Amino acid sequence: MSDRLEVTFAPLNAETESVTVALAGDGLVLGSRARELETKSASALSKAAAAADFKGKYKSTIEILAPAKLGIDRLIIGGLGKSATLTDLQLVDLGGAILGAIQNRKTSAASVIVDAETAGNVSADEAGALIAQGALLRHYNFKKYLTKKSGEDGADKDGLKKLVIHVPHPDKAKAAFQPLKAVANGVNVARDLVNEPANILGPVELAEKTKSLEKLGVSVEILDVKDMEKLGMGSLLCVGQGSVRPSRLAVMVWNGAKGNKKQKPVCFVGKGVVFDTGGISIKPAAGMEDMKGDMGGAAAVIGTMHALAERKANVNAVGLIGCVENMPSGNAVRPGDIVKSMSGQTIEVINTDAEGRLVLADVLWYAQEQFKPKVVIDLATLTGAIMVALGKEYAGLFSNDDKLADELLSASRATGEKVWRMPLDKAFDKMMDSKNADMKNAGGRWAGAATAAAFLQRFVQKDTAWSHIDLAGTAMDGSRNDTNQSWGAGWGVRLLNAFVAEHHEKAEK
Repeated sequence: MSDRLEVTFAPLNAETESVTVALAGDGLVLGSRARELETKSASALSKAAAAADFKGKYKSTIEILAPAKLGIDRLIIGGLGKSATLTDLQLVDLGGAILGAIQNRKTSAASVIVDAETAGNVSADEAGALIAQGALLRHYNFKKYLTKKSGEDGADKDGLKKLVIHVPHPDKAKAAFQPLKAVANGVNVARDLVNEPANILGPVELAEKTKSLEKLGVSVEILDVKDMEKLGMGSLLCVGQGSVRPSRLAVMVWNGAKGNKKQKPVCFVGKGVVFDTGGISIKPAAGMEDMKGDMGGAAAVIGTMHALAERKANVNAVGLIGCVENMPSGNAVRPGDIVKSMSGQTIEVINTDAEGRLVLADVLWYAQEQFKPKVVIDLATLTGAIMVALGKEYAGLFSNDDKLADELLSASRATGEKVWRMPLDKAFDKMMDSKNADMKNAGGRWAGAATAAAFLQRFVQKDTAWSHIDLAGTAMDGSRNDTNQSWGAGWGVRLLNAFVAEHHEKAEK
């Protein structure tokens, strides 16, 4: 978790730690504090940088064994490139790159100097806060089960524990950092959940994890099997009936809209399949261990609710996750079985490995019936087909509402959590027709991600603005980058938080 790294802010003239990072723009343009170090070192820093052909390019770093006069052991110079053009996202990524350079050396504490001259088009205090968020995101690791190299809490015994950001106005930087820290904490909550093995995190345990949000002011309700049977959730329940571990539906409510508690909420729905064997339509053995991450959508929803609540977001939001385990047994749902969903529509189960949509069908319907939301967004590691189309760089975005889709695309650009809009088409919907029931749960080989979205759309009520995000390629085992070195990426939290902040929160203030 991110709280393993203590981030503090200090004045520029305060004493720095033994490992210190200074920033430099293109052409090795140093800030005021860094120029002081340069003067004390008798130009040794510039000479060392020149010898290594270091010119201050964006995210480049050079480590210098510091002269004794500086009072530090090592100095790292981080390149800003053309700092005047840096976006918030680039500053966050820079923070991750800087932390990576720090971690190359064993040290328990380090300093980063952010001068006004090098901060670019934002204030140095804001830049320091964004860099700190990137450092928190990069610092995350999941080592709790490594007994030889970590302590009882899984923390690295020899790792970085404290990061001091030196800025002109520490109080302003701290204030700017608080909501950024909340989002990083939400991301790391989601990462923890995705990384946790399924023998530890079953459906009941995943649902119970939402209880931790109550201390942040989130109301939590957990529905058990009997509750869902009364509601007629035959679609969700059929997925978990082959497991000895019972299914759950967790509902998280954050009423943060100032002066308007009755404001219609933004609703997030997550697929929480804690392990997916494929059921009777069993998956191949190779790589099946990765199916502990098939609850990446639910993890994103929990992480988002954590972020919104911790930063006291000015919005009403609801998160719902359907928690099940898909196992083969004598009691498992079979191909050819017909089940009845909460909506009253019947579904012929063609493939028991197309289970996530069966879970989402009932949770989507319950969300609309119970909360009458202004928008609904579901997130699910739903199909391998989306990875064939978009690899591990993009999640697939399907939507029945252009405005909602555009808002999510805007949030995607701001956060770097990439989505690509995919088509909803009547032809895909027709492929889900069944001769024996109202629909079937699998549409055949072609357009697998699109037919899955078409299936879900049948459980979206007429006037509901809805988007479906298929994050099968991005939630787990994705591309490593400056702010994520984890198998479980916590993908979606930054996207949804930015979506809320930009389009459903500021307008209410």
